[in-house]
Amino acid sequence: MLNVPGTQVGTSSFHMASPQAELFQSSLNQRLVLAGQIAFFPTGILSTLLGPMLPILIARWTLNDTQAGNLFLVQFLAMMVGVQLSGVMLARWGFRLAFLLALLLMACGAALLYMGSLWLGLISVAVNGLGLGLIAPTDNLLIAEISWNSGSGSRASAVSLLNFFWGAGAVFCSLMVAWTATAAHKLLPVFLGAVALFLVLLAFAMRNLPFPAAETPGESPASSSWREMAKAPAIWLFAAVFFLYPGAETAVGGWIGSYVSRLGPQGAAMASMMPAFFWLALAVGRGLGTAFLHHFSERRVLRAGYAAAAAGIALTLWAPTLAGAIAGALITGLSFATMYPITVSQLSQRFGIAARSIGAVMFSLAALGPAVIPWMVGVISHSTGSLRAGMLLPLGATVILFLIHLFEW
Repeated sequence: MLNVPGTQVGTSSFHMASPQAELFQSSLNQRLVLAGQIAFFPTGILSTLLGPMLPILIARWTLNDTQAGNLFLVQFLAMMVGVQLSGVMLARWGFRLAFLLALLLMACGAALLYMGSLWLGLISVAVNGLGLGLIAPTDNLLIAEISWNSGSGSRASAVSLLNFFWGAGAVFCSLMVAWTATAAHKLLPVFLGAVALFLVLLAFAMRNLPFPAAETPGESPASSSWREMAKAPAIWLFAAVFFLYPGAETAVGGWIGSYVSRLGPQGAAMASMMPAFFWLALAVGRGLGTAFLHHFSERRVLRAGYAAAAAGIALTLWAPTLAGAIAGALITGLSFATMYPITVSQLSQRFGIAARSIGAVMFSLAALGPAVIPWMVGVISHSTGSLRAGMLLPLGATVILFLIHLFEW
């Protein structure tokens, strides 16, 4: 057809080929989105692994609360380095290299965690954190960008569905750690090895998928307009949210098992299972959020979510029974469910392709918050002799987040 002369014929051929090309590209995008969602399942496992394993590691390595908090500090400081690296890699080479390298680093971290001493454990936590720092912004921005370019629907809904897979991984992690760590099974190293093998196979399977390319010169205004953007209050409010929310979420999910373990024999028996209640509610909320966000404004969802989450944390800390603490964990997880996906989608919507560069800063703050806030929970707990006193920190962060979203920005 291309060799037949005549503008009319050529135009007709173009119009015939165009829908086919669009259909083919849509199919490729769907495969890439599905792969990104699958990748976020083991990401959820490894992001939250320290929570259910914390009581086990405290006993294995004879740690106090400050030393246990250092595990969070190491993981999320390494994650912050990974986030910065992702910003450079996305701008220069596109999504593929950052994505695949992240999966391989996470595989190494999972394989090494339970193999030896505290020092080897810290190295594995750091390697895992580096991989998590690469995958978190890369996958979130990938899905947001594809959903916007394809016109397939709300970015917040697409990112919420992606993070549903993350939440499903977090729930699976808690359940599997609780089951494999029992004296009857002793299969915890097998579970960690299986996660590592899955990540390696996933990286191999995804190596030829059509990831978006790097930015072209002049495509992103971010590098030349940081000074102007810094004058706008919105950029600082985004920064506060990206720091406080992930820190509060990680502190609750990471310390809730240890908190419940100190409520008596019944609580000790439920310690490894407690994070599962929180992450299950988070996963269910994100699954429902894809439909929920079509009926309510994002601003209303954010305000109601942070208010309910603060109430849920308070209930967990002051409930007189284990059942009350579980109810508080469920309320908190459900309330937190769509907070992060909405924030990521708003960042992508406001800054467009520049979000690849700006995201490096915001997602670094999203790694710094989980490094600092859970660590400070351990420091406060150790200095006061009360983990409840330490858990007031994520409660306070959630209240601040609610106050931030009372304003239009």
